[in-house]
Amino acid sequence: MGTVWLAVRSLAWTILVPGTVAGYVPWRFFGLGQVRLDLRSPAHAVGLLAASAGAALLLACIWEFASSGRGTLAPVDPPRELVVRGPYRTVRNPMYLSVTTILAGELLLAYSGAFLGYAIVWLIAVNLFVMAYEEPSLRVRFGDSYVRYCQRVGRWWPRVRRGETRD
Repeated sequence: MGTVWLAVRSLAWTILVPGTVAGYVPWRFFGLGQVRLDLRSPAHAVGLLAASAGAALLLACIWEFASSGRGTLAPVDPPRELVVRGPYRTVRNPMYLSVTTILAGELLLAYSGAFLGYAIVWLIAVNLFVMAYEEPSLRVRFGDSYVRYCQRVGRWWPRVRRGETRD
């Protein structure tokens, strides 16, 4: 029953948070619902590819949170273990990057100045949330293991050191 309940919670939070940010709001307020997909258009082809890649990455992140961390993407129901596997081996915040990638793809599809403003507000809000709340909370919760993780893995960009190999 524990695994089923974790799956239900993960699905609910996925629909509520990234589903709202990258699904409902762009569809309802920024013209995504009126887009007529034309794959002959390079912007549409790249947009669809980016949105699909972002969605795949998001699912991989949610899977890692559930399988490795035994929690969800919601700050009120976080992983119980520090997740450093899968996409989290490369960057500390792949879930936010995945939603940003989805938004970038949708922006190419909807091509809206208002949508661009929304995406910029999203980026600013995510940065503030990560630096002001999430990172300090994770330092308290996971201590030295989180500090070592931060030293090895970049917040938004992968860190590659000369002579370093990944397992």
